[in-house]
Amino acid sequence: MIIKNNLKKSRLTLALLAGITLLAACGEQPTPAVKIAKMNSIQVVKDITYLASDNLKGRASFSPEIDQAADYINQRFTEIGLIPLDTNKDFKQTFKVTSIMPSSLTVTLNGNAIEVAQLGMASTIATLAWNSAEDVNTHIIGETDNMRAALGKMNNEGGEHFVIIHSAHAKTFAGYQGYFKRGLTKLSLKHQGAIVMVLADDSEITSLVVNAATSITEKTLTNIVAILPGKDKNLDKAKEVVLYSSHYDHLGLSADGKEVFNGADDDASGTSAVINLAQHYASQGTNKRTLMFSAFTAEEIGGFGSKYFSQQLNPDDVVAMINIEMIGKPSKFGAGTMWMTGMERSNLGELLNASLQEKNTEVYKDPYPEQGLFYRSDNATLARLGVPAHSFSSTQLDKDQHYHQSSDDINSLDLDSMYEVIESLSVATQGLVDGSITPTRIDVSTVRASGKIY
Repeated sequence: MIIKNNLKKSRLTLALLAGITLLAACGEQPTPAVKIAKMNSIQVVKDITYLASDNLKGRASFSPEIDQAADYINQRFTEIGLIPLDTNKDFKQTFKVTSIMPSSLTVTLNGNAIEVAQLGMASTIATLAWNSAEDVNTHIIGETDNMRAALGKMNNEGGEHFVIIHSAHAKTFAGYQGYFKRGLTKLSLKHQGAIVMVLADDSEITSLVVNAATSITEKTLTNIVAILPGKDKNLDKAKEVVLYSSHYDHLGLSADGKEVFNGADDDASGTSAVINLAQHYASQGTNKRTLMFSAFTAEEIGGFGSKYFSQQLNPDDVVAMINIEMIGKPSKFGAGTMWMTGMERSNLGELLNASLQEKNTEVYKDPYPEQGLFYRSDNATLARLGVPAHSFSSTQLDKDQHYHQSSDDINSLDLDSMYEVIESLSVATQGLVDGSITPTRIDVSTVRASGKIY
């Protein structure tokens, strides 16, 4: 991977990185950390340096390297003294998903065979054989229509759809085409459906023949989930759960295998925060509510880690979800500050800001509402179940040149700012931990459902 030499390393960590990077490159596991009452900045750096190292090759879902990352997080939770879920022997929550790859697609529209470059398909069905427009729901997206909204509606409805998309949408079409070509991953095939797209300017369908096939296989994914049991004498209070979460997967290697998409900010930063918040509260040993710490897998390919996780517990028991997503760089509000998604959906932000007054900082409202970030991380899965589930971030998405690029490595981060965000989170959420604050629930009727096809 090409290192950008002009990127500035953090003042706090410059002297540490050489030795820590050597540890990461060798693939060594961490030695047991000494438990201390204050957040350990050195340990934070060790964790993110390992998780974002070239040695882990970008932590792609289904790769051997994401299993190495899982082993590291599992060991860290063991060192901290947390306990697994239920009767698990360790912190790994392993489950199966279905991987669906398109293998063939031919379309004849109005008597004309359509070239492959003008086709796209998202399908959870093994074979499609449509011999007329009567066999399928048909749609025509015109030059001035909203293509994204139209496809989103089909996705939410499920079923089988054939859609003609006007060439004015060629750029957007290409984006969906590339996404669908990489295949789909589904937690289950309960909802089966298909969308076949054609880029063409036809305004009607007089004849239609579609033949398609997909390859369907099962694969294994793993969340890492740990618990710090609540210590309140009131057992009902002790069973209430405060969830700290992140995702530890990323994009892996470039197509030619020459570049590593390290995912230092996205989301080794959040995962390092979760690990060190766990260590912080375990060291305190005073949490009245149960604290749960989860590193989710497969966020980058559809959030399947959080989807599976949400089915393994009663969402009514979860008081709040603090999902930490990309905190490695200063926000637009200044170094060490953060913002949260969906602040208007519960009063969690208001409660956290009351706790931060003495620290003379605050959690800001999401400054990028047009990006739809509330739905672009693992918090959305729990929010759909009524949990006050929000993501906390500091990234400047309108300016970040490293997002989903190979340059998202340890050199691109401001680790001083990141550490300050983690400390602020520990202060802000103390009331959740000690049971003194309880946020309002999210109205599930206002949360957009997840798609049934892609």
